[in-house]
Amino acid sequence: MSRYLLSKQDVEDLVVGAAILGTGGGGDPYIGKLMVLQELERGKRVEIVGVDEVDNDSFIVPVAAMGTPVVLVEKIPSGKEALFSLNLLEKYFNKKVEFISPIEAGGVNSTIPLVVGAERNLPVIDADGMGRAFPELQMVTFHLYGIKATPMAISDERGNAAILDTIDNYWAERIARVITVRYGGSAWIAIYPTFGKPYKEAAVRGSISLAIEIGRTLREAKAGGKNPIDALLDLVHGFELFRGKIIDVQRFNIGGFARGEAVIDGLDDYKGSRLTIRFQNENLVAIRDGNIIASVPDLITVLDIETGRPITTERLRYGLRVLVIGIPCNEKWRMSKGLEVVGPKYFGYDIEYIPIERRMKEVGRP
Repeated sequence: MSRYLLSKQDVEDLVVGAAILGTGGGGDPYIGKLMVLQELERGKRVEIVGVDEVDNDSFIVPVAAMGTPVVLVEKIPSGKEALFSLNLLEKYFNKKVEFISPIEAGGVNSTIPLVVGAERNLPVIDADGMGRAFPELQMVTFHLYGIKATPMAISDERGNAAILDTIDNYWAERIARVITVRYGGSAWIAIYPTFGKPYKEAAVRGSISLAIEIGRTLREAKAGGKNPIDALLDLVHGFELFRGKIIDVQRFNIGGFARGEAVIDGLDDYKGSRLTIRFQNENLVAIRDGNIIASVPDLITVLDIETGRPITTERLRYGLRVLVIGIPCNEKWRMSKGLEVVGPKYFGYDIEYIPIERRMKEVGRP
């Protein structure tokens, strides 16, 4: 469908799918779900439109939360904070936004645009700038296609706000990150203002629909007595990486990011093996018995072994029994420019990126 209204069931399915695509980051999806459901219960509508429904000269602005995901668990948002940034950016341009876009397909940042769209009665485009979640502002496909992050608006829940206009997207990240830390660890942004023609070229299409389909597939498989993990992996062309019990989690708030690692001891077929996942808001690499078996930009997602529900990095805990899966990333990230921005070397891992489907052929299951 090129245009449709979100139902409450769509929202329930979407947040599950978005948390899986979010690779552990993007903020707590449960918080985002409550915000969108509140809008629907108040009689608001959330209209989703396909990319091809957008005119070439339509004015589009993505909105999102920025900062350390765990902070949003402690500072519960109302859902209205991002509206302030959007209104400020419109005032700067003296131009009304015609479409809202997600900036990523993860966690709360898949739902913030829905809340803003409902409040402003604006359609939300079925696309985003990542097809997953990444921790830094320049890590979007819009950046790969030459779209500027700024002018951007950044605000907090108190009403503090700023307009940034930077020389490039890396400087937008550096300056906005410092502001976010000073705001208390979370901020609300309206960013990458652009028009329909460049947006169509740069965006990762169909990400909202895919998130809904992932959630629906898991729900229907479980209701039908089928293996929900098998159904999920078939849908996303993914791979099982590991099964085990979390025995250690190290997490630090450094420079406005949640950085750390989770160590998992193997169960069942993986007994005697150990997997370490390192993250920076999002899961970056999965290392099994000293060998990297998956890395950015491919997706690494941790699921509860009993329910198949995704577990974000801020909710990783000792004793949880988990299943770790890997999913191939969008092809835009596998281009040389994409790997410069989000490949393992950018994050400090001195390895060449190998697509997960090749890694799994080389390493395989134990």
